[in-house]
Amino acid sequence: MTVSRPQRRPVVVLYERIADAIHDGVYPPGSTLPSEPRLATELGVSRPALREALLLLQEDGLVSVRRGVGRTVNDSPPRRGYELLQPLEELLGRDAPARVRPLLRAVEEPTDFTAQHLLAPAGSELRFWESVLTGDGAAGVLSQEWAAPRGVLERAHPAFAEALGAPGAADGSMLAVLAGVSRRLPLSGRSAVSATLVGQRRGEQLGRAADTPAVLVTQVVRIAETPVLAAKHMLPTGSPALPVLQSN
Repeated sequence: MTVSRPQRRPVVVLYERIADAIHDGVYPPGSTLPSEPRLATELGVSRPALREALLLLQEDGLVSVRRGVGRTVNDSPPRRGYELLQPLEELLGRDAPARVRPLLRAVEEPTDFTAQHLLAPAGSELRFWESVLTGDGAAGVLSQEWAAPRGVLERAHPAFAEALGAPGAADGSMLAVLAGVSRRLPLSGRSAVSATLVGQRRGEQLGRAADTPAVLVTQVVRIAETPVLAAKHMLPTGSPALPVLQSN
């Protein structure tokens, strides 16, 4: 039996192509986008799909419509959000990446969470990083990250296995290390979001009361079909927002 993988809608892919062009300077701030017919021809897409993508770009603050001029790129377009696989420190800081404060860098045996998401067998050793990410002057996120067992990484992504032990690597996040050595590789991420309370231990780490409401984001990153990184990110009330692209 062949199992089909879910595909991103063409409008979402088109949105990302135009957003990437804006952030890469192809369409710099203040510039006017080509007309719909010309842009549709340049991108090789239908005008209805293009129009829907342009509406999403307008809703997300990347472009504005000026009567008699057309669609122009905003002077300060928002940065790409959590819909892309990228380190949280790049998302939390408005003007500069958030600061990563390492709390723990260790090797530990699998927990229920890592055994489930990294398929780590009992007795294996997993590299574990715990950090506080500080954005805009406040502790915004408590991040816990686990890498797959070294044997798995050496088969699936040897560059990641080596980079984790490089000097200075542990000063940032594990996802930043992974992203830095994964150019043009088929990484994919899946996340789940739930509501919780900070709790006593995490409250002490974040400087918050134990009963502070929080959002817990769990994340698993794969290369092809192999999970190579699993993470939990706790964002208490008042943390910087993570913008997310949505479309139906």
